[in-house]
Amino acid sequence: MVQSRAEDVDSYLAEVPEERKMALHRLRELCRAELQGFTEVMAYGMPAYMRDGIGEIAFASQKQYISFYLLRSDVREAFAERLAGYDMGKGCLRFRRPETMDFVLLRDLLRATAARPGKTC
Repeated sequence: MVQSRAEDVDSYLAEVPEERKMALHRLRELCRAELQGFTEVMAYGMPAYMRDGIGEIAFASQKQYISFYLLRSDVREAFAERLAGYDMGKGCLRFRRPETMDFVLLRDLLRATAARPGKTC
């Protein structure tokens, strides 16, 4: 699945490959728990979390990996050392297999994002 046409996150998660469902459900619950005051939406065919109309976090089940979009450059910079060993794009962290997802790191990134607004890329 590259870009979903799902209208809501529940429908999106119903579409993902079976081997990724548990990890993506866990990621969604983590986002919902840590991103208080954010709105969960579908944007660009993926679940996204917005604060004051600005997307700061998103995730997606891509063809070859699960992407976690961290759209705050200040948070990425603050976590540069912890992110150093991961497959990263400009604004995304990629996990080739669900079992390699570091939920402690993801929780810490979400907490840092939620702590205060900042500039997005």
